Amino acid sequence: MKKLLCDKKFNILYSALAVALMWAVWLIVAAVVDNSFLVAPVGEAVKEFFLLFAKAFFWRALGHSLARAVIAFLISFALALGCSCISATFKPFAAFMRPVTAFMRTLPTMAVLLLILVWLTPRTAPAAVVFIVLFPMIYSQLSDGIAGIDGELLEMATAYNFKARQKLAYIYCPHLAPLALEQAGANLAFALKLTVSAEVMASTYTALGGVLAEAQAYINLPRLAAITLVTVALGIALELAFRFAAQYSFGWKRAAKSD
Repeated sequence: MKKLLCDKKFNILYSALAVALMWAVWLIVAAVVDNSFLVAPVGEAVKEFFLLFAKAFFWRALGHSLARAVIAFLISFALALGCSCISATFKPFAAFMRPVTAFMRTLPTMAVLLLILVWLTPRTAPAAVVFIVLFPMIYSQLSDGIAGIDGELLEMATAYNFKARQKLAYIYCPHLAPLALEQAGANLAFALKLTVSAEVMASTYTALGGVLAEAQAYINLPRLAAITLVTVALGIALELAFRFAAQYSFGWKRAAKSD
């Protein structure tokens, strides 16, 4: 327990040092360049950051971007969970999924977005891009988690003639739940970042990406920096929230294993 608390303290310390270092680099670069059209002054960016929370357009943009990221994540997770469970119980399907996920991982994101824009609207294209990138990543995470299940447990299930749905309900899902919850924050944060990037490329208005594109067009660097800070802060908050949720929900399992 003491070692765990000590590790947490060091992690918080190193994270704070990393943030301070990045902040210092920004201050130094802004002071050296001394041109608000090239590097946003830190004070103006921070002021714009807080002013955004009082503007209705920001909340609409944030809501739309976050909704796209969440929807794309949920669809990706649901399909990846289903496919990974089928792969675990039906080996030919696992062989079929290997080239499919490998192909999806190698697709160039921007090229896919431009192609998808031919078929979909700027409102739906970013979510489709997030799905294409996120699905193979989550599938690999869940498949690796299933591969880590104790072989003796699976042998016991076979000896007792467990059906496929019983294995899923009593072995695979309980084993995957801590991993899925722990990884969900990082995956959702990545989905949000990818959504905003795709919105910029797709010129999706009433979204964080649209606000970024507009700020870049009008060379409004403080707003550009402020929206970037919002995206980063929200991504970190999501990741930490899910990490703590996994720790407090399934921490007793880790403690039992360590004992």
